[in-house]
Order: sequence, then C-alpha cells, then structure tokens
Amino acid sequence: MKEKKEAPEYTGFEALYLAALDSDVSFVTGVPGYPVTSLMELFLRKTAEKKLLKASEEKTLALEEAAAFKIIRDAPKIPDYSARWLTNEKVALETALGASVSGKRALVLVKHVGMNLLSDPLITSVTHTIGAGLVIIAGDDPGAKGSQNEQDSRWYGRIAEIAVFDPASPDMAYRALRRAYELSEETRTPVLLRVTDGLEKNKGKINRLQKSSSPHPEFDRSIWKNRMVEKHRLFHSRTYPLLEAEAENTDLNEIRKRTAKNAGEGSGSGHGYLGIISSGFMSSVVEELLKKQNEFHAEVSHPEISHPEISHLSIGLVNPLPLEKIKAFLNSNQKVLVVEESEPFIEEQIRITGKVCGKKTGHLPYGQVKTENLEFALEHIEEEILKPADTTSLEAKKKSRVGICNDCAYLPLYRFLSTLDVRVAGDMGCSVRSAPEPLAAVDVSFALGSAISVACGFEKKGIAVIGDFALAHSGILGLLSAAATGCNVLVLVLQNEVAAMTGGQDVPDLRKVVEAVTPDVSVFDIDASEEKAVDRASTEKVTDKADNGTESGNEVEKTILNTKLSELILAKLALPGLSVIFIKGKCRKYFSGVLC
Repeated sequence: MKEKKEAPEYTGFEALYLAALDSDVSFVTGVPGYPVTSLMELFLRKTAEKKLLKASEEKTLALEEAAAFKIIRDAPKIPDYSARWLTNEKVALETALGASVSGKRALVLVKHVGMNLLSDPLITSVTHTIGAGLVIIAGDDPGAKGSQNEQDSRWYGRIAEIAVFDPASPDMAYRALRRAYELSEETRTPVLLRVTDGLEKNKGKINRLQKSSSPHPEFDRSIWKNRMVEKHRLFHSRTYPLLEAEAENTDLNEIRKRTAKNAGEGSGSGHGYLGIISSGFMSSVVEELLKKQNEFHAEVSHPEISHPEISHLSIGLVNPLPLEKIKAFLNSNQKVLVVEESEPFIEEQIRITGKVCGKKTGHLPYGQVKTENLEFALEHIEEEILKPADTTSLEAKKKSRVGICNDCAYLPLYRFLSTLDVRVAGDMGCSVRSAPEPLAAVDVSFALGSAISVACGFEKKGIAVIGDFALAHSGILGLLSAAATGCNVLVLVLQNEVAAMTGGQDVPDLRKVVEAVTPDVSVFDIDASEEKAVDRASTEKVTDKADNGTESGNEVEKTILNTKLSELILAKLALPGLSVIFIKGKCRKYFSGVLC
C-alpha cells in the first residue's frame, strides 16, 4: 500500500507568494525594506528563472547553466508575470495602478514607512476607482528591529477607507490574499494586507484554492460622468457598505473554541468572564498560549486561576471592523483583552465600553507583544496596571544597537564629520548608524531621502549626508529644490552602489542627472585613492565596541580621512551655494562577500 505523503508546510510569506500566483497576478513592484524584502525575492527568483528558461530555449545558454536553476525543457510553465524593484513607494503604487487600469492584477510590496509615501495616490485612487485587482502588502516592524520607527499600517485603512487584512497564519494569509483580489475588483478600490516578521517565520499547511482565470476588469471611464463630490457620495452609498458586509460575514473573522473542556466547542455564545480579541500574528500567539493552558487545566486543577475559560475572537479583516460581531462578543464577556501589534488600533475603537483592557490600560506593551507579555496580562487582568516601565537594561540596549561595519569605507568620513562645527543631516541609510555615540557624526535623520531638504533649512551652510539609494528614492527632489531656490548646502552622496540596509539591491547612478541640476559637482573615489592615512600621532587602538556599539573583540586601527577629501569638504563648505561631492566606495558587506 502506497504511503500517503504528508502535506507540505509553508511560511506565511511562501503562502502569500502562492496566493499571488493562484490569483493570476501579473505585475509586481516593490521597494526594498525589512520585512518585505524576503517576500519580493520569491518573485524575483522566479523572474530570473523565467528569463533563464527563455534564454535556454533560444540556445544562448549552456544546458548546465540552465540546470543550475533546475530548469529543463520539459519544466512546468512558470506563471507569466513581471516583478521589479523600484526606488520609491509612490512610483511603485502609481506603476501598479497603471497595470490595474489595463486589466492586469497587480501587487505592491513596501515596508510600513513606505506607506507614508504612497498614501497620496492611494487615497485618491479609492474614489477615482481602478480596474483589475490591486493589493498592497505592507510589512510592519513591531519592535523596530530593522526600521527607524514602529508604525501601524492598519491606520491607513481608516484614512483611505479601504479594506485591511491582517492574517494570523500561512493558511489565513493565503485565503486573505485570494479574497483581497476579488474584493478589490468588486469595490474597484485597492486593498491593504498587513504582515509582520512573525508571519514570515510562522509555518503551517495551506489549502490551495482553484486558480483565478483572466480576463480581469479594466478601468471603467464612466466614473468621469460624476463630479468629485459625487464620486465620494457614491463610494459611501455603494462601495463602503460592501466592505462592512464583508467584515461581518467573512470567515477570516471568527470566534475560536473555548479552552476549557466544559466550555463546549462553541461559537462563544453564552456569558463568560474573559474574552480575547486579537488580530494578525498575535492570533497565533494567543491560540498557542490558550492551547497550553487548556492542556494544563486538563491535567491539574489550579485554584489560583479563577477563569480558565477564555473565548477568542480572531480578526483577520481589521478594516472595517466587524462591529456587530465585536458588540456580541463584548456582551458575552465581562472583560475583554485586546491583543495586537503595534498600536491600539482595535482597542481604541471599542474601549468606550469600559470593559476593554490592552495597551491603553498598561496590561500589554506598545509595539511588539511577546508570550510573556500576554501571560502577564492574563495574570493581572483584574488589576489596574500603571503604565509598564521600560525594563530593558541600558547594557542590553547597547548590545542590540547595530553600528557601522568595522571595515566600512566611510568610517573615516564619519569620524571627520564629528570634528566639524557644522550641522550634519543624515539619512535613513547606513549613515543613521553614525548618529549615536561614540561617532556622533550625524545630528538629525528624519526619513529616507530627507537629508538635503533638512540641511537646506539650517541657519548656516551645513552638510547633507545621503546614500545613492536615498538620493534615487526621493532625495533628488530635495536637490532640485535646493538648486532652484539657491540653498546654501554641501551634499555628500555616499555612492556605494547598493541599498546596503535592505539586502544589497542595485542602485541607479544619478551622477549625470545631478550634474545637469548643478554645475558644482565633484567626485572622489575612496577605493582608488592610494593614500591610506593612519593617525600615527595617537597610537591608540580602538575596539569594535568603541566605534560601533558592538562587541566583537577585534581591534582596528583608527584611520583618518584622506587629506585630499577632507580639504575638498572644507573648501566646499567655505563657498556659498549648493555643492555636491560624490564619494565612491564599494560596500564591503556586499562586494567583499563577508557580512559585517
């Protein structure tokens, strides 16, 4: 008898990838950033394989090279889609909108701060209407493990008035994305799907549905018969009610079984003491904890815990909220704990009832929520909690901080900048890591691509330090403004040729563009320079910890900046107006093959 094969397990991101393929997505854009980079790489890998297959069919590629990608002539047909990295989230969405109005289902991948940039075309597109289904996957970063802030993308659902899915598991992620494309076409609006790194790591089986077939709708020009105010009224009379009905009826919003054996297999009916409302990956964390509690209570009686029965409402479609379902859930429980990352998105909308606990009451922390935080909340649910203090020790914070790579080509530059008596605006690339002590090279850093505009506001001529990726992202707009208005600023473009913070993606060379904007452009190649100056006046050696806040234990000599470059910087600072210096230096992390 043939053994039955075990169904494969997929991560949450792999489930989303398969859902996109099964949804007949043909156009994918993305802007690199944690945690969505790894999801985009799944699409790019297939794009590379598709190109390789085409090349092998044209007999321009050796058979062994094609085999390296496991591509042979009788390989199954790879779905026909295009996927590309872009340098700006607004452009990524606008390009996807173009695909949508042409009848092609499109997917946009950005991190949470990227939502800020694309919000302009997003909000307009809702009443403008679109064509084929368009979904934005926003990667949130609770705990700010790879970001400049903790931001909750679910709020953009309320601002833009679009559906927001927040899946808990791989199977829910698969079903959510499949439904998102259908809902997008039913409402003629984009749909947002929020993910976190917790979903990326979560593994489970998925039930794949029948593949979607084309054609998909194109943009309907009849919308132009209505004035702008009429479009908005039409949206609220016809479209938003569809979203509200979806929230109440979708099986992605469900009341899970109670944990105690005598609580039945219920639907949460009947009156209980404590209920939990959760969304996203937190639903999986809650389920795991309740499962353990259930097993514990089945084995031993625990008199200290007076309410072992806990009902659980897991919300996978968080905007609009299923208010009727939540109202019934609140009525059936004396207290309700809301478990969510990063902000109290659900909690703030329902806490008026007075029986709701969560972040606002101090039971759970803002940002990332861990199992121990949930256990604490359940143990103290009957107490009034003062706002929880930051228990992270100063030493732990120092160890968790990531500094500049030890062999970074720009390390001497950062040391030099810290000695200057001028304000320095940094950017959300590697330069932001030079802001804390001991380097203290950069004074401020607000957003990716912001350095030039910020430096233009300084009282005296200051310095803008910006990476080549940040320049391409949105910094070029600040440069155009600086040139047009005659700003007094020195721009240092760190041209390392990769998006070093997000996975080493290629960066366009904008030097010719910059030269067309302003005549005062200089180029200095750190790697080509033969002068390797070392501060011999001080024979002191410093550890990695002293330079970067890390503790590798290796000692490195404290190099000083090439004198020609330091003199060039000082000379440009003394001149009025706009000056730009391209400082070329290969990123050691990606071009040496050694990760720092």
